[in-house]
Amino acid sequence: MAIRRRPVNGHIVLVAAHLPIRRTPTAEESDKHKAMKERIARAAERHGLAAEVEGRSADGKVRSDVLVTGAGGRRIGWEAQYAPISASTVRRRSQAAAGAGVVPLWVTNSDRAALIDRAPWVRVDDFTWKEIASPRTMLVRAGVRHLQRWKCLRTSERPCPETGSSCGRFHAQWMLPALCLPPKPHTDVDRLVVASADGEYLPMRIPNQHDPHSCSRMRVPSGDRDQWLEIVGPGQEPEPPAAEAEDELTFTEQDLDPTCRYGDETFAFNDTRPRRGHAVGTGLHTFDDVPPRLFVIPDLPQHLDVTAAQRWAAAATQSCKPWEVGPCAGCGAPIHRYGAGSRHACESCRTQVNARYR
Repeated sequence: MAIRRRPVNGHIVLVAAHLPIRRTPTAEESDKHKAMKERIARAAERHGLAAEVEGRSADGKVRSDVLVTGAGGRRIGWEAQYAPISASTVRRRSQAAAGAGVVPLWVTNSDRAALIDRAPWVRVDDFTWKEIASPRTMLVRAGVRHLQRWKCLRTSERPCPETGSSCGRFHAQWMLPALCLPPKPHTDVDRLVVASADGEYLPMRIPNQHDPHSCSRMRVPSGDRDQWLEIVGPGQEPEPPAAEAEDELTFTEQDLDPTCRYGDETFAFNDTRPRRGHAVGTGLHTFDDVPPRLFVIPDLPQHLDVTAAQRWAAAATQSCKPWEVGPCAGCGAPIHRYGAGSRHACESCRTQVNARYR
């Protein structure tokens, strides 16, 4: 038996409910929980990281299932959550960990878990404890996203997320790896353990576009996070949303119904948890022009001071039409600047830029 809040005639009241048994009640850890903790600790130690099962923070007040410490002192508190848990408990424990200098990271096997988007999280497949403990690859199915940027044209592979056709503007949005263009490989749990401790994957919080009181939480590559902050502008990292307000509880002062209807044939289910993990893109940001701060090669004025003969000679060298010749954005030399197969900069300037990122 349990007591649950339920809307009745427009009011939130307390009702008795028989919850369906989803797992065998036990005071001890489940085999899946123990196997996941062992896998996380094994992956960290195999790559030279310090891992402490049931590790505590420096003040001893916060305990994580597995506390992984990276080379730079970054501490990730992994929480393997296979049992039901309330949203308030997730928030309380996550805030306590963050206050102690530990970055919480919850892992679940259910897309209906209350921890989704209420704390840093990832979702994995529902493997048996033997499969979790084995060397089998365990992919992260949700909770890790990549930044996608594109110009919304009729020839774009993606439809416009705002109009459904094409708007001619620029869009940036966070997508699951399989929905990226081209698709990106899924991150497996073992790699995420190391990448999170090394700072390669960072937590990201994006306010919900339709509900200012909620947000989407995810792990993203550090490079994508830097690009996002450059797109939205310096100092525009979203602030934490306001706490979700709870519905006001109404006491009807009616007599309790002492009749137990457990086992009655009915199509009403007490546990109707909604799916919280969705595959749609999140954090849509639309802008008219590419911000100049995103240009690796500065955009020079669109002017090429050459004679007609020089333009024809450049067109023959670049294998393009004379009217497709324009100035290189880096050095101003005549290049194939416009039309199909054009470039923003010459080969020399692009080689110098690429050398900086190797």
